[in-house]
Amino acid sequence: MDTLRSAVGLLAGLLFGFGLALSGMMDPARVLGFLDVAGAWDPSLAFVLAGAVAVSALGYVLVSRMGKPVLAQRFEIPHNRPITASLIGGAALFGIGWGLVGLCPGPALAGLTLGLPQVIGFVAAMVAGMLLHRFTAAASGK
Repeated sequence: MDTLRSAVGLLAGLLFGFGLALSGMMDPARVLGFLDVAGAWDPSLAFVLAGAVAVSALGYVLVSRMGKPVLAQRFEIPHNRPITASLIGGAALFGIGWGLVGLCPGPALAGLTLGLPQVIGFVAAMVAGMLLHRFTAAASGK
C-alpha cells in the first residue's frame, strides 16, 4: 500500500510540475507580467488560476460524496482557522517575494529541474527562511 501511495504521489507531482511548465508559471517574467496590473498586464495566467480553482472545487465536491479516500484512512481537509498576525505576516512575505521575483514555492521547486541560477538562489533563500522560522518559533515556544 505504501508503494502504491508513493507511486500515486509521484504521478501527482509530475502532473503538477508538467502543468506548471505548460502554463508558464515557471517563467518569472510571465508571472511578473501577470502581477503588473498597472503596467503591461499579461492576463493569460488568469486562465491558469481559474482552472486551478475549478479543479479544487471539483475535488471538494468529490470528497463530499466519498466516504473515505482510496489510499488513506481519512481525508486531510484544512479547516478555517482564525486570522492571526503571523498568518498576515506570512501572506505578506509570500506576496512580496512573489511580486519581486515572480516565483512561488511550487514553480520554484519544479524550476530546479532547469538549473537556472535565479531559481536555485530563490529556493536557497526559501529554505533559509523556513529554517529561520523554525529556529525563531522554537525559541519563542510556538
